[in-house]
Amino acid sequence: MNDSYGVLYDPDGHLAAQLPPDRAVHEQVVRTALAWSSPLDVPADDVAQIGHLLAGAAHVVADEVRIHAGRLPEHDGRRLFAELILQEADGRLSEPCTSLHRVQNRARLIRALYERLDRVQPEAPSGTAAAASP
Repeated sequence: MNDSYGVLYDPDGHLAAQLPPDRAVHEQVVRTALAWSSPLDVPADDVAQIGHLLAGAAHVVADEVRIHAGRLPEHDGRRLFAELILQEADGRLSEPCTSLHRVQNRARLIRALYERLDRVQPEAPSGTAAAASP
């Protein structure tokens, strides 16, 4: 690893309100982690560090899901499913990340959280999307 870079580790999610999710980076890390087929693909010293990176990403995305789901009506199915995935996230993130299997489970969790975020976020008005395209 390059010594000039550090991994953001924020297990309590204090920075989530200040840093929006960097989806492109998170999705790249998820794809990379899920591509590994053997524990020999990842140096043992890097497993915990990658687990911390994924935990930080999962906390940030989970906070976004919480915010958007909390704005939905109480009996909205999207809110209920969001609450289920958030409970699962809390359980998975409370476990130490000590193996490639757990790293990959965290990667799958991030994927599931982004899928849920896409369902609970309000859609952008069609005029906004058209104005943003070149």
